[in-house]
Amino acid sequence: MTALQHLRKRFERQLRRVFHLYWRMARGMTLGVRGVVVDGDDKVFLVRHSYVAGWHLPGGGVEVGETFLEALRRELVEEGRIELTGEPVLHGLFFNGHVSRRDHVAVYVVRQFRQDRLPEPNHEIVECGFYAAGALPAETTRGTRLRIAEVLDGAARTATWR
Repeated sequence: MTALQHLRKRFERQLRRVFHLYWRMARGMTLGVRGVVVDGDDKVFLVRHSYVAGWHLPGGGVEVGETFLEALRRELVEEGRIELTGEPVLHGLFFNGHVSRRDHVAVYVVRQFRQDRLPEPNHEIVECGFYAAGALPAETTRGTRLRIAEVLDGAARTATWR
């Protein structure tokens, strides 16, 4: 484990609280978007961030004045060099209560896209790639695993992120 990973892990809970306190004051309610990006082999694109533990679906916050689809397009390019070539399908809206009582996430299924190459690691995304549902990285978060099972296996959908 690198020194940066150790620091992130040590202060993750405090950093998350600080960010969400700011977002609560600045936005009132936080909205996020994530994409279940599925390639032709039914592998799912996942990212590992520098500032939070685990593997996640690509996505992030919806900015003021931005639609969910605009945010999804922006986040996919930023985190995975993924450009939409067709319309994503809304999978569902989820209450993300483990983050705050005011956080909601829209999840889209993306099957029509292009990616010229995997992005180089940077200050935000330290690792990313496509993974088979049966071979997800061990640190894949519970919420991410649930969304993948819902999309690929037809598992029952829940109303909450976890």
